[in-house]
Amino acid sequence: MVEHFDVLIVGAGLSGIGAARHLQTHCPDKRYVILEGRDSVGGTWDLFRYPGIRSDSDMYTLGYNFKPWTEPQVIADGDRIRNYIQETASENNIKDKIRLGHKVVSADWCSEAATWTVTLQQTSGATSQLSCNWLMMCSGYYNYEEGFTPEFKGRDDFKGQVIHPQFWPENLDYSGKRVVVIGSGATAITLIPSMTDKAQHVTMLQRTPSYVISVPQFDPMVRLLLKFLPEMTVYNISRARNNFITQSIFKLSRKYPNFMRKLLLKQVKVQVGKDFDMKHFTPPYNPWDQRLCAVPNGDMFKVLRKGKASVVTDHIDRFTEQGILLKSGQVLEADIIVTATGLNLRLFGGMSMTVDGQAIEMNQHISYKGLMFSDIPNFSNTFGYTNASWTLKADLIAEYLCRLLNHMDKTGTRIAVPVRNDPNVKPVPLLDMSSNYVARAEAYMPKGADRAPWKLYQDYAADMEQLRNGALEDGVMAFRKPHGVGVGVPASCKAA
Repeated sequence: MVEHFDVLIVGAGLSGIGAARHLQTHCPDKRYVILEGRDSVGGTWDLFRYPGIRSDSDMYTLGYNFKPWTEPQVIADGDRIRNYIQETASENNIKDKIRLGHKVVSADWCSEAATWTVTLQQTSGATSQLSCNWLMMCSGYYNYEEGFTPEFKGRDDFKGQVIHPQFWPENLDYSGKRVVVIGSGATAITLIPSMTDKAQHVTMLQRTPSYVISVPQFDPMVRLLLKFLPEMTVYNISRARNNFITQSIFKLSRKYPNFMRKLLLKQVKVQVGKDFDMKHFTPPYNPWDQRLCAVPNGDMFKVLRKGKASVVTDHIDRFTEQGILLKSGQVLEADIIVTATGLNLRLFGGMSMTVDGQAIEMNQHISYKGLMFSDIPNFSNTFGYTNASWTLKADLIAEYLCRLLNHMDKTGTRIAVPVRNDPNVKPVPLLDMSSNYVARAEAYMPKGADRAPWKLYQDYAADMEQLRNGALEDGVMAFRKPHGVGVGVPASCKAA
C-alpha cells in the first residue's frame, strides 16, 4: 500500500521548515512529511555558495514570525541564514520528518478519494509513491538545476573560466585575476565587492542599470532596545518597523516615481562621488518596476571609489579569447567571466499535475489569495513578496492553511477548492514586474485577476486582512466531501 499523510510539504528550505513549524503548532494532530529533492536542508541558502551570498532583505522580516533573529547583522550572509533554518528544524523536531533526496516528479488528484498521489524520484534513481490529503508546495520559484544564461557568440573561444553563480565551483581561486561579472541585479551587486578582496580587478558589465539603495548592516536601535525589552518584543518591533519602511518605499515609488527616482539617484551620487558617471545607476524604467537592490553598508560604492571595481554599461558583441568585445568596440579583458544573468522561473519544481486524470496547464488557472488556484483542490503554493521579504507572506500562507485545515475538520469536509464562478473576473499577469525572468515565464505561469479574492496583493496589510482575518467561506472556496471512501487511487481517477 502507498504510505499516506495528512499533509505533504514539498521543499525543506525557508518556506518548508516554517510551514512545518506552523503545522505542528496549529494542527498538532496532522501527520506530515517534508520531501526535499536535494540532499541537504536549506533550499536557496544551501544551493548558492558564491562569494558574499547574503539576503537582499533585512533578517527581522526575512526571519520567521515565531523565532527571533538574534545575530547582529541585519543583512545576513548565506551561512548564517542556512544555520537559522537548520536550527529551526532541530529545535522543533522537524528533521525527523524530512526525506532528503526525494524529488516530486508528478502529482495526481483523485476526487473520489480526496487524495493526491505523488510520484518521487530518489537520488539513487529509484521511484516510489506517497499519498496525502493536502499537497503544500514550498519549492521556491526557480529552476534549481539550471540558471539562465543567454547565448553568447564566441563563448567557446574564451580561454578563461565561465561561471554561473548558481553553480559556483568549490574553492575557486580568483586571486590576482581579472573578473567580469555580467549582470546588474542583486547577485552581481553582491559578488562585485566580495571578490575585490583577492581579484586584481572586478568589472560589472551591464546592459541596463538597476536601482540600488544602501542599507545598514547593523541596527543600533535593536542593540539599545535589547537592554530594556525581551528579545521577542524587540524582534517584533523591528519586524514591524522594517516592513513599514519597505512597504512605504514601494508605495511611494508607485505613486511618485519621479520623486523616488531623484531620491534613489541622489543617495547613490553621494556615495560614488561627484566624478562618477551616473548613467551606470540610472535605469530607463521607474523604481520598483523591477526589484530594488540592497547594498549593505554601501560596500559596492566603496570599492568603486577605491578603484577596485568598475561599471561598464554596454551590449556584448561576442566573447573573444581574452575576454569580451562590446558593441562600442571596447574590449574587456578577463580571466574569469561570471554570468550573473538571472534565474529560470519555475513553479512546483517542474512536476507534472493531473486532476481526475486531466492534465493541468497552470496558465489556464487563476491564483486565489496568492496561495491556491482555481479548480485545483487541496493544493497550495508558497510564493512570497517581490517587494518585501519572502517570509512575511510565507508565514501568513502557512497560518491560513492551518486555519483552513482545522475548518475542514470541524465541518467534516475533505475537499477545498476555489471555484471561478464570477464571469466578470478578468485575468491579468500574475506578477506586475518588468524583470526579464518574469517576462520569460509569463506564458506558462498562472494568472492573477483584477479583484479579490483572485487578486495577488503585494501588500502585507491587505494579506493580513484576507489571510489571517478573512472569512474562509467566502462564496468562492467550495467545501466538499469525496464520493468514494478511504484512501488510494480508484481506477476512475487514473490518467489514461
